[in-house]
Amino acid sequence: MNKIAMNPTSPPPAGENVLRASHVAKTYDEGGLRTEVLSDVSFSLKRGETMAIVGASGSGKSTLLHIIGGLDTLTAGEVEVDGRVLSKLSDAERGRVRNRSLGFIYQFHHLLPEFTALENVCMPLLIRGTAIAEAQQQATALLERVGLGKRAHHKPSELSGGERQRCAVARALVTRPACVLGDEPTGNLDEGNAAQVYALMLELNREIGTSFILVTHDTRLAARMDRTLVLHNGVLQEDATV
Repeated sequence: MNKIAMNPTSPPPAGENVLRASHVAKTYDEGGLRTEVLSDVSFSLKRGETMAIVGASGSGKSTLLHIIGGLDTLTAGEVEVDGRVLSKLSDAERGRVRNRSLGFIYQFHHLLPEFTALENVCMPLLIRGTAIAEAQQQATALLERVGLGKRAHHKPSELSGGERQRCAVARALVTRPACVLGDEPTGNLDEGNAAQVYALMLELNREIGTSFILVTHDTRLAARMDRTLVLHNGVLQEDATV
């Protein structure tokens, strides 16, 4: 398979931070009860770096991922993506940052069932305003790269679990984002398919230079990342043994 060509106008140069969280805190007030989910979380991620976030269920991993992805609000602190502080942006501006600078992969692929694999991968480009023909060309090339060239016109229901997740990876990467956020991206796959999807993400990380932050329970995957962050009761410990 051919390598994917870099887009020179997209992510920042190597060595620069593509994402920075500073003193992030998140609390919920429900029925008079105050629950602290995250407490004074700070870290940065460089261009092309891979990071795992691990921790027990309820430790705040997914909440942190949603906050740094602009999908949830924080109680204190700030998150900067590609040089832009999310809390200082309007909803529309945050949406543009997510479309241009971030990609998302979920445990359950979240592909649109009524659209084909090609149409699903095209979607982020079309939202950006890319011409249909160009979007299809870029999406087709990426589907071929992830081994789905012959499945491009199949709908999600016609794909296997591993194929659906590889399609989700292609959709996350088609805009050449600065960073991809993955929430248990292989948690719904058997061991063999999980290993294939993991290997694919790491290959694309090296080829495209996109950074990855992956929330995972899989310690084997975490061990393959450049860094590991461990969340325990909302408190962050960096580079701990997992």
